[in-house]
Amino acid sequence: MPSKRAQVLEAYSKVAKKVLSETLRLKPGETVTIETWTSGIPFAAEAALEARRLGAFPLVTLEDEKNYVEGVRLAPKNALGKMGKHEYGLLSNSDAYLFIPGPPLAGYYPKITRKEFIDSTGYNGSWYEAAKKSRLRGARLTTGYVGNDLARLLEKDRDGVILHQLNAALADFKKISAKAKRLAGLLKDGVRVTLTTEGSELKAKLKGELEIQDGITSEVDVAKGENMSYVPAGYVAKDLDVKSVNGTVQLSPSVTRFGLLEDAELTCKQGKFVRWTSKKSPHVLKALEEVLPEKARVPSYIIIGLNPHMKFGFAQDRFPAGSITVGMGIAGIVRKGTLDVGGKAVVRAGKLS
Repeated sequence: MPSKRAQVLEAYSKVAKKVLSETLRLKPGETVTIETWTSGIPFAAEAALEARRLGAFPLVTLEDEKNYVEGVRLAPKNALGKMGKHEYGLLSNSDAYLFIPGPPLAGYYPKITRKEFIDSTGYNGSWYEAAKKSRLRGARLTTGYVGNDLARLLEKDRDGVILHQLNAALADFKKISAKAKRLAGLLKDGVRVTLTTEGSELKAKLKGELEIQDGITSEVDVAKGENMSYVPAGYVAKDLDVKSVNGTVQLSPSVTRFGLLEDAELTCKQGKFVRWTSKKSPHVLKALEEVLPEKARVPSYIIIGLNPHMKFGFAQDRFPAGSITVGMGIAGIVRKGTLDVGGKAVVRAGKLS
């Protein structure tokens, strides 16, 4: 049997073909910019070859991790987190954009401080504005986030996590899209939802933005300014009316910037947490309390996972079919919950209905 590294390299080719043809819908004569961090170079090379096979014109740009860290430390404060005019020009002259990020520098190991990380990514909003203006079709490959530190946190080997995500990226996007659209029809403003976890209930009303991540950056997405699709794909998200949130939720293991939150019980009253405890990971909650402002520690959205190939414990727990995520400054994962939407159970004991 081939090694996991060999399997990863083989999967790169399959996923590159799927992303360029289905996610980005790349056509002959179009331009695609492929931005990669150091660890993503092998996939970027496959994507560039596939673009050429399609008759498109690829350009690969590299962000070296060590150079990035040193640059954050050396750059003048007034230059940190800003984009140069050539980067904006690159966006405006690209039809499609493939982003392969690097491991989370401020998340699982202290190469730079949290403040340095936030300051260095201050360009994020302007990047999305430029992408929207350019009607860019984009994709983000989440395998890029998987480094050795994250793999150790998950108690898995790095190639095993990457391979699992790549296999999940080969799911049928059209089927995921159809499920997402059916759910979206239920997730209307004003509809009441109940999340049941281990005998506890969290109740709320829906209100606000709806997001579908089906792996396809469609013309409708581009028109709405939703230019980037996750790969692997597979969830639908809806904002909550924060003041309507009441009750208790039991969280399953959830990855945070301060490590693995193995469990948590969170009680909310009118949109504010009145109880926030963990038996196995109190130090993680304490660290989160110190960095998250109180106004951010409120349940503001829910996500329903739709990917049939994604399993829990592989760094993207929002995506497994039947997963429920409660956004509250962190992505709080519920693995075997039941979600009732307007009197209809859309997830029952961790399974899509």
